[in-house]
This record gives sequence, structure tokens and C-alpha cells, in this order.
Amino acid sequence: MGNAFAQTSANTLPVADTGDTTFMLISSALVLLMTPGLAFFYGGFVRSRNVLNTLMMSFVLMAIVGVTWVLWGYSLSFAPGLPFIGGLQWLGLHRVGLETTGYLQGSNPVEVVSYAPTIPHQAYMIYQAMFAIITPALISGAIAERMSFRAYCLFVLLWSTFIYTPLAHMVWAKGGFLGLYGGLGALDFAGGTVVHISSGVSALVAAIVLGPRKTHPDRLSPPHSVPFVLLGAGLLWFGWFGFNAGSALSVASGTSGNLVTNVATTAFVATNTAAAAGALMWLILEGVLRGKPTAVGAATGAVAGLVGITPAAGFVVPLSAILIGFITAFVCFYAVSFKHKLNVDDALDTYPVHGVGGTVGAILTAIFATAEVNSAGKDGVLRGNFGELGVELTAITVAYAIAAIGTWIILKIIDATVGLRVKEEAEFQGLDINEHGEEGYNSEFSDRINVSE
Repeated sequence: MGNAFAQTSANTLPVADTGDTTFMLISSALVLLMTPGLAFFYGGFVRSRNVLNTLMMSFVLMAIVGVTWVLWGYSLSFAPGLPFIGGLQWLGLHRVGLETTGYLQGSNPVEVVSYAPTIPHQAYMIYQAMFAIITPALISGAIAERMSFRAYCLFVLLWSTFIYTPLAHMVWAKGGFLGLYGGLGALDFAGGTVVHISSGVSALVAAIVLGPRKTHPDRLSPPHSVPFVLLGAGLLWFGWFGFNAGSALSVASGTSGNLVTNVATTAFVATNTAAAAGALMWLILEGVLRGKPTAVGAATGAVAGLVGITPAAGFVVPLSAILIGFITAFVCFYAVSFKHKLNVDDALDTYPVHGVGGTVGAILTAIFATAEVNSAGKDGVLRGNFGELGVELTAITVAYAIAAIGTWIILKIIDATVGLRVKEEAEFQGLDINEHGEEGYNSEFSDRINVSE
């Protein structure tokens, strides 16, 4: 009895909830898996002579941002600071330990003292790291098959520092200009503005600044591996449960008025539902308009549905998730077609799917959101809160401006220093052998061609 009493009395510090901590560590691993999934998704679309380079453009983010996030990325994104950027007090994870609460004390709003009060601070940090890793990797789809690997690595280093961190801070951090912790109150559950709009808009700017491939638009090739595309889409779908459901930061149930809520379950169900609806809508459109539903179409539609539901996942009911998946895929389908008419070489349709899909998803969040499923959120337009649409449009505008202007400046600096593109001969021969000194497939199956061809 004496020992038991002593242990109880000494254990006065808040202790992490084991269930929530397990859930968040698994969710972190799922989100990290999305980056290799994206690598396969993009890798299947390009020519076989560029497959390794395309895979590496995603894989290298796990190395670059995996280090920079610890050194300065997390502090700039989530430490209390200015409305537009975080402070420097957490550089190198200084004072970012295993504490669960209290680490946000001393800044406004005063009632917010923790981002996730049932898990260690480092668990929250590493979960956010996975978002920071995959976001710039999305941009690689627009610049595939022509950007030098050295320039790309420098680009993502600068982009993740000067574009991603301020947006993450403004939307998700305490005191951020746009977010729920003392800001305008924009609803972005898992990254519609921070991840998809920022990467999609940056991808469009990068495609324009970099210029088209030498084979665009007359000698474009079909995807070299549709199974890669489907594998990548499947891994993205699987990992997206960590992306969205994990953003609940807890598996515990709560209440909203007289209703029982469980935000993790709500986000999980909404994620799968919207992905299914997006894939179905794309297949229907292809079948009706083009005569044959395709595997690539199913994969693209699923990703579009996942993008659309990302900002809304923890704020909407399942029927709303179906509509969000349908609407987002419908708009993205026509955005892809319109992009081809503009003759912009966004090689793998990053802006039509992520930029447009993220924009549509953010707008639909303002329409369909309901506080009944998440008391930390707000009602949307359909629940009488017409002002929320204006808040979301403001957040969209800010994200567009920061991503577009910042990306243009970064690319111009890189072009003036180390250069952006590979040489014309290297582009025709393939980036795998020229940038990495290796090939994805045995030369017996290579599609490399000479410049004369």
C-alpha cells in the first residue's frame, strides 16, 4: 500500500495516452508510405528511361526534409511566433521532448497549451514531418523528364523552407493568421491549402518557368507501366487513412451537443468514401465520353477524390463525402482536358488534380462542414454559416499568392545560379543514365533514343 501510494503521488506529470500515441505513430508511418506510393504513381506515367529519376524525385524528399524538419522546419512551422511564421526556439528540436502539454504556454491564445494533449510532443512533430516530406514531392509530377536532379534538390530545400513552413504555420499553428488557433478560422483538416493547393500551384508555375519537354506535345508517350500507376494509387489510398484520420490526433470519442463524436472514425470513413466516389465518377465520365473506362482513369479519379476530401475529412458526414468525391473528380477531369488545350507541359497533371482538387475541396468544406461531427470545427453554408465561404476563399487566395510568387522567385534564383534543365541530349537519352548513372530496366528493354531520332 505504501509503495502504491508513493508511485501515485510521484506520478503528477501528464502521461501520454498509449492508445493515442500508438495511433499517431502508425498514422505517421502510413503518411510516410505515401511518398514511395507517389513515386510509383508518378513513375508509371513517364518513359522507362526516366523511371528511376522520377522515383528518386519523391524518395529524396525523405532524406532532405527528414533532416531539415528537425533542424529548422518544425520550429518555423509550429513554434509560437508571428502570425505568418513560427519562432526559432525549437531549432534542432530544442525543448521538443516527450511532454504532452504545456509547451505552448506564454503565447496567445492563452487557452491553447498543446497541439495534441494525449501524445508526446515529438510524436506530433514526427507526424507533421511526414506532411512536409510528401508536399514538395507532389510538385515533381509537373517537371518530370527535364529538370536536373541537382536543381530539383536545391528547389525542394528552398521551397519546403520558404513556402511550406509559413503556410503550415498560418493554417495549423497556434497564432497562425488563417487557422483555428487564434486566426481567421479557415477549416483545413488535413491539408487542402497547406499541401494540395500549395504544391499544385507551385507545380503549374514550375512547368511554365521550366518550359515544355522537347517531345511536347507532338511526341508524347503513353505511361510505360500502368501497373506502377495502380500500385502507386493503391499505396496512396492506403496511406491517406493516416493522412486524414491521423489528423484527428486521437482515437478518443467526444461529444458535440447531445451527439457522440469520434473524429478519427469520421475522417477515416469520409476518406474511403470520397476516394471511391472519385474513382467511380472518373470511370463514368471516361465510359460515356470516350467509350472505354481506363485503369489510369480509375487511379486518377481516386486520387482526385482523396485530394478533395482532405480539407473536409474531419468535418463532414459520409453523404457529403460522396458528393465531394463526385464533384472534385468531375471538375478535375475537365481541368485535365483544359490543361491540354492551354499547351502547358504539366507533365503528370499535378495542378489539374492537386491544385484544382485542393481548391474545390476547400470550397466544398465551407459548404458541407458541420459541427455535429466535430465540435472543434464549424458549420458551413448548408448549416447557415455563409461567412465561412469567405474565410475559405481568403485562405485559398493567400495560399495561391504565396505558392505562385514564392515558387517563381526560387526558380529564377536557381536558374540564374546552377541552372534548371538538363542538356537537350540528356533529355533525349533519358535522365536515369545521365543524372544517376543507372537504369531502371536492363538495356535490352530500354527505350532510350539518340538526339537524331
